[in-house]
Parts: sequence; C-alpha cells; structure tokens
Amino acid sequence: MAKPFKGVVNLDITKSTPDWEPFAQPVAPDGSPNVLYIVLDDVGFSAMQPYGGLIETPNINRIAERGLTYTNFHTTALCSPTRSSLLTGRNHTTNSMASITEAAAGFPNSSGHIPFECGNIAEVLGERGWNTYMVGKWHLCPEDEMNLASTRRQWPLGRGFERFYGFLGAETNQWYPDLVHDNHPVDQPASPEEGYHFGTDITDRALAFIRDAKAVAPDKPFLLYYCPGACHAPHHAPQEWSDRYRGKFDMGYEMYREQVFQRQKTLGILPEHAELSPINPYVDQTSKDGKTWPELDTVRPWESLTDDEKRLFARMAEVYAGFLSHADHEIGRLLDYLEQSGQLDNTLIVLVSDNGASGEGGPNGSVNENKLFNGLPDKIEENLDHLDVLGTPLTYNHYPTGWAWAFNTPFKMWKRYANYEGGTADPMIVSWPERITEHGVRTQYTHAVDIVPTVYEAFGIEVPETLKGYTQFPVEGVSFVASFDDPAAKTGKQTQFYSMGGTRAIWNDGWKAAALSPAAPDCWADYPSQQWELFNTDLDPTECHDVADEHPDKLRELIDLWWIQAGMYNALPLENRGAVEILTTERPQIAKPRNRYVYYPGCAEVPESVAPNTRNRSYTVAVEADIETDEASGVLFSHGARFGGHALYVKDGRLKYVYNWVGMFEQIVESDVPITTGPAVFSASFERDGDTMPAEGTLTLHIGDTKVGEGRIRTQPGRFSIAGEGLNIGRDSGEPITDDYPGQSPWTFVGGTIHKAVVDVSGAPFVDLAQEAAMAFARD
Repeated sequence: MAKPFKGVVNLDITKSTPDWEPFAQPVAPDGSPNVLYIVLDDVGFSAMQPYGGLIETPNINRIAERGLTYTNFHTTALCSPTRSSLLTGRNHTTNSMASITEAAAGFPNSSGHIPFECGNIAEVLGERGWNTYMVGKWHLCPEDEMNLASTRRQWPLGRGFERFYGFLGAETNQWYPDLVHDNHPVDQPASPEEGYHFGTDITDRALAFIRDAKAVAPDKPFLLYYCPGACHAPHHAPQEWSDRYRGKFDMGYEMYREQVFQRQKTLGILPEHAELSPINPYVDQTSKDGKTWPELDTVRPWESLTDDEKRLFARMAEVYAGFLSHADHEIGRLLDYLEQSGQLDNTLIVLVSDNGASGEGGPNGSVNENKLFNGLPDKIEENLDHLDVLGTPLTYNHYPTGWAWAFNTPFKMWKRYANYEGGTADPMIVSWPERITEHGVRTQYTHAVDIVPTVYEAFGIEVPETLKGYTQFPVEGVSFVASFDDPAAKTGKQTQFYSMGGTRAIWNDGWKAAALSPAAPDCWADYPSQQWELFNTDLDPTECHDVADEHPDKLRELIDLWWIQAGMYNALPLENRGAVEILTTERPQIAKPRNRYVYYPGCAEVPESVAPNTRNRSYTVAVEADIETDEASGVLFSHGARFGGHALYVKDGRLKYVYNWVGMFEQIVESDVPITTGPAVFSASFERDGDTMPAEGTLTLHIGDTKVGEGRIRTQPGRFSIAGEGLNIGRDSGEPITDDYPGQSPWTFVGGTIHKAVVDVSGAPFVDLAQEAAMAFARD
C-alpha cells in the first residue's frame, strides 16, 4: 500500500509543506546482502566435483568450500515447473506450470502463465530496494507471448526484473543464441569465429548490469538470477574445454558410476549403507498388468557397444564435461568480481540445477537432434563423421541415456521422471560467508519451493499479503535457515508431493511412494488402479528396494496423502495422454493463421511459432526490391538455420534459393539468367507432388513473370528450428542456413532496396502429428 502524504497543501507552495516519503524509491536496510541465484540446466546429481563427479568445477568448489552442500535437495523434474518454484516458493501446479510452457493444457494447474498471485522473489526484493537482474534462460512464458506483438506480461521485465539479457524459450544454440535484451530481440555482438559463446556473453552482461548501478549507488544490493542454459542440449563448448577431457570417459558410463559412487561415500554425500541402483531398472520388465517401458528410456550396456560407438559416446561425454567446466569458468568471473569489489562475503549464493541429467538423447545420442525431431534416425556412420566437430557450430548434439544415468549416480532414471530420484534429486550449494560460518554437508530434505522462503526468513522479510495489487497465495515452501548453523537441525518440512507428465510421487518423513509409470504415460495412466512402489528413503536412499508388500498400510497412507496434497496444490487434472496428443493440442495464438503474410524490411525477427507454416504444403516466397548496382548481393528472405531452413538470396549476379534439409544436405536452385538493375519481384514457388512424407515437389524461381530456374526439392517434415531461429527480411541474423551465402556475417542484402516480402501458403497442409509432437518435445 502506498504511504500516505503527511505534508501540508495550501494555496501556494510557500505556505505548503512537502513530504517526499510517499514518492521516494525503496531503500534496502543498511548492510543488506546481494543475492546470486545460479540455476544450471540438466546438470545431474553427480556431474560436478562437490557431489563426487569427475567433471572439474573449481569455481563451484569455491562456493561449496565457503558454504553448505545439500545432499537431499529436489526439483520437479522439468525446466519450466522447477524454475517457477525456484522463483515463487510455491508448487509448480499452484504456479500453473504442471509441465513445460509448450505443453500447457489450458487448466488452472497448467496454463503456462504464472498467476500474479504467485509473486516472485524479484518482485518482492525489487519493492524493498534491491536491483533485480536476470541473464540466460527464462522459459516461463508461453509461445504465444514470445513475440513483439504480445503483452510481455510474463517476460522477465513483466515479472519484477529491471534488466534482462538472454532467451525466452527452453533451449538455444550457444553459438548463435536467440537473444532478447530487456524487452526486444537483438543480434549477438560477435560471431563464433570471433570467439563468441553465449555463456561468456551473458556473464559480460551480468557484470555490466551490476557495475552500471554500483557506479551510482555502490551500497545498493542486487539480485542476479543467472541461468546460463548449461548443460541443456545442444552441448556446445569451446573445443579447448572439451579437449581437456580427452580419454577421461573411455572407461564408459558403468565404470564412471562405480568410481563416483565411492567418491560420494568418501565425501559424505551418501551414507555408507547406500546401494548403487541397477542399469535399466524397469525397461527389461513389464508392469503387473503387462505394460512395457518405452524404448527411448533404455540404456545400452557399455560392453555391448562397438569400438566406434564407444569412441563416439565417450567424446559426447567429453563435450558435455567441457560445457560444464566452461560454465564453471564463467561463474568464476562473477565470483572474482564480487571478491575484488569486496562484496563476496555479504552475497548469498544459491546454486542449483533445475532437474536431473537429460535422457532426451535416447540410447544412441545424437549429433543433430533435429533429425530425431523430424522423425529421422541417427546413423552411427553419419555421427562418426562429426566426431571431431562435436560441440562446435556444425553439430546440435546430445549424449545418450547411458551418460544421463551416469551423471545422476547413484540414482535411477533421469529428467522428466518425477517419481524417481534421477529426475528430481539435484545439487544445491548455499554460501553466505558473513552469515553462514559453518561449512560442509547438509542432509535435510529440501525442495525448490523451499529456497524463496529461506531467503525471506534470512533477510527478515515478511511475505507480502498483496503485491502489485494482487492478493498473494500463501508461500508453500518451508524455510531451511535452521540448517545454516546446525547440521542436525529440523526444518519442519514433513511432506513434498510430485506430479509430472503422469509420473507421481510423495515423500513424507523418510518414506516415499512412487507411482510406477514412465513420463507421458498414455496407456499407463489408469490412475485409480495404478501400481505404486514404496521406499524407506532413510534406509534406501537410492530406491533399490520396493517394500510395498511389506508395508501395505504405509503405502495406502501415502497414496491417500498424495491425493490430499493434489487437492491442496491444484494438481488436477492429471495428464493421461501420450506425447503426440499433448504437444499437438491447439493452443491460443496472438493472431489467426492466414494464407498470405506480408513483411517489411527493418522488422524484428519473427519467431517460428508465429511465422508462416510452410511445412508439407505448396508455398510461394516473393520479395519486391529495386536492384541498384550490378554488384547487388545478399539475403532477401530467410527462415530457419543450419539444421533446417530455406532462404532466397543473390550471389554472383544470380538469384538463388536454398532449402537446407534437416541440416543433412542443401538443395540449391539457381537462376539461369543474371539479375539486372531496376525494380523486380523475385520469387520462389514450391508445388508439392501428392501426399508423400517428407513432401517433395518442384521449386521454381521467377524474376517478375519470367521463370528463371527450376529444381526438385524435398521439404522438412517438422519445424525448422528447435532453438528459436525465425524469419527475417533482408538478412539472416544468426546461424547461417547455408555456407553458400556471399560475404561475411551478418548476411544482409546490399546494393539495392527491399520494399516488402510476401509468403503465400494457401495450399492445404499435410500434417504428421507424430513428427509435430517430437518437434515440440525438443523444447523441454
């Protein structure tokens, strides 16, 4: 509530008394700490060194050495849901984030829009005198808001952050990111050839944000929400970082688990009685009613691989390790700044990962995930051709499930699985040298919902009843401040419920019940009769022994408690559809689809989610331009990137069209006559033949009414991009669709003036729902 005016207002100002207090900016109490909130992505429980991992993280080690390593921290098992809880202190279903924003279902628990009644930590601290900054991955707004026609109400600046630099969606190309600066898209400041990498870029921006404000108000505290996107696919790392791990994963993922498991016991991360969970705990079995586990979620034993497969899989792990170590290096730059400026001791640092290591690479991994998401298999021979360039701009890579399993040691399963620890057990390290003088391991059961109330209690902040005019929902997490000073402290947390994509679980005072189900359950989701397992997590922290038959009353008690919690936290309706149906559900759009789209030069990149759908249909791209010199060249129109896209461009005096098919091969059609100076309409028209998939047909080039070229092409069945590259006029703003472009990056059109571009898609589309669904899952 605004403070009342306490001055005196008379006829003129000389007889009036001012009162500045109602109009003053909020000021944090003297000595208030900074907050550095680091959220890693798909970094499993056992990847980094403080948790026994073999990937070198010296700067994360620095945080742990001056803080507390929590060994019983949990998340929701997926990106958007966890991130909503990390910011609000409420369960993901209360936040209307039952799944990723791309899988929103249109119910109060799953709209993809966080209610304003769930105020976040940036909104609360910002009103109390903290500067609030966010860099990196957001993934907390639906696709219909990821464009410049949207309200931006769920963008970072709409949810309490004063500055933002990063990307809005689930993942991005680390070499060519889909960048947004505050409330508008921007080009990256340099190319990969010039040393660009997203992790370095966002660290530069974060430091600039802080320094800009500190130059004016050096004592004003800040909240920095730092989310590098590492180590979500694609696993992109500077080669020198990956090369540091040459040969270090040749032992395979089973041996990695054995080594790390012993290290975890030595470090006190695991109790001595803990057991190492088995490979493929469920996929070789069937449920009691005969349902089989999905093949996607299997692990191929290392000794079953060929020598070439072992080389490929080991290199995939090396690149992932390089990616994490590079991210650690960038974290070190933040720590160095804080230390050199005398701020480190009074900075509360919280470092977490948003879910377990990812199994989305499947049992064979990938060097080009867009092949999988277009329904195309990865062939080992083709993957081996990319062995020496894994992690570079020439690949869009993800390791196989074996490494997901290994980087979640000692647990089973991985990201997406809310019923098992491999999906939800994650690292959390907390440091605040001025306040936390105890160091070492903490074993209290904690969850993503518990961090915000912990910060509020530690800072002496009362949770506001109203925020920005909205009456607030109660914070649902439990503070663990008591553990700062006492390793044996009781936090008061008794229960935590889980629900994700049909997987369900509940923890209560050392017992855990887990519904036996894969993620995206489809035919498994007969919820009233679903089979449940029971684990005593104090005696069996790795969930190796189902004791449901020995303790039927305890199991019944926990199942009933799950339903009570589901009612309390808005978990219904439960998801009982398969991936295809979930991800092809019709969702709101900012504008209705139309047959003709008109664009003008100078407009910002149009995201693919709101760009013309040319997939599997006839279409025409036409650009009206004046050619002013014989040397005119460059991009007239572009849509997509290296792993799928098409473009109309001029090179060496000829009109050219390229269709890059899933990054596997380029199809180029060139005019048989040169262009001439003067006004003209340049067009490429595709006429589809029949109903085959992928669609094939004839691509015809025209200058005005004159046909100047023709060729047969095959079009991509799924979306062009899984990382956000959209449609541009007069330029290709990021990763090039083709290496045939003239000149250097950025690839623009020079030597003429573009007036407008038209994309006509009046031909009826042929939709393959399965491939559409696979494409959408790429954005987890």
